[in-house]
Amino acid sequence: MCITQYLYVSFHGRAFVYDSRNNLQMRGLVVLLISKAAGPSKAADDTLQHDMVSGIYASQRNLAEITELIHTAFLVHRGIVNITELKSCDGPLKDMQFGNKMAILSGDFLLANACTGLAQLQNTKVVELVSSAIGDLVQGIYYENSYLPEKNAFTDDIGITNWMEHIFLSHGALLAKGCQAAMELAKHDTEVQSMAFQYGKHMSLSYKLNSDLQPFLNGKHSGTSFGLNCAPVVLHQEFVGREAWMEEVKQAHLKGNLIDLAKLQEAIKAGKGVTAAIDLCRYHGNKALENLQCFPPSKARSALENIVYAVTRFP
Repeated sequence: MCITQYLYVSFHGRAFVYDSRNNLQMRGLVVLLISKAAGPSKAADDTLQHDMVSGIYASQRNLAEITELIHTAFLVHRGIVNITELKSCDGPLKDMQFGNKMAILSGDFLLANACTGLAQLQNTKVVELVSSAIGDLVQGIYYENSYLPEKNAFTDDIGITNWMEHIFLSHGALLAKGCQAAMELAKHDTEVQSMAFQYGKHMSLSYKLNSDLQPFLNGKHSGTSFGLNCAPVVLHQEFVGREAWMEEVKQAHLKGNLIDLAKLQEAIKAGKGVTAAIDLCRYHGNKALENLQCFPPSKARSALENIVYAVTRFP
């Protein structure tokens, strides 16, 4: 099936690229598409040509599966529940403990399979790239956890620069390095590898910005809950200043340690944070498109462009 048009949708808390018929995992899909868009390298051995199906090497297909496996493993690990925060209404403690054990074991199983497949590629540079991406994921998730609400997250002035660095680690590094590794498997030069890396980096950042913006846009996701360290909030805080932001948070406080998110959301929508986040999303989308220009025109390149268009289109 040739896929050239995509829509961005959310499904049970997970983000997917949707082609009007099928929900598609994004990271593995992008690795496959960029592999096909780049095509074979002039430096590739003739023996590799026999291993190519529909313009994609078998090793690149395996890499796409590995990339998606790693992403899924970390999603499973993120499902671990903090037992100390549980209330009686959340359910039996034993069930939660069992669920945590299953999440850890399942995630580890997926990671082990991914690492086995990675070793079977028999390419040390690819192993190094993907291994470093796993390290980046761990570091990025650590940063995310350091801003959890119980640690008074809304008082942390992380700034958009730090936010971008942390989001790249937790959301962009795997895709960016996966795209670069796909070029390495096809024996493309460092320039093409760099372009593929930059596409993956900027596309994943625009993808994340789009996701963060959904609760603040007038659509089906409007009014949904949002994180106090999402891009529109971070940018809003930079625009209004530290003192004004803390005053808005104070006014939105309810009894206990709860916050009236609806009231805070209206304050953010009235400021410049949302429009700045939209501009930033489009900026990274344009940077992603620029890096695709090194590839010859093709349906695969058009599909990669359409993915960017889907996440940079706003009502």
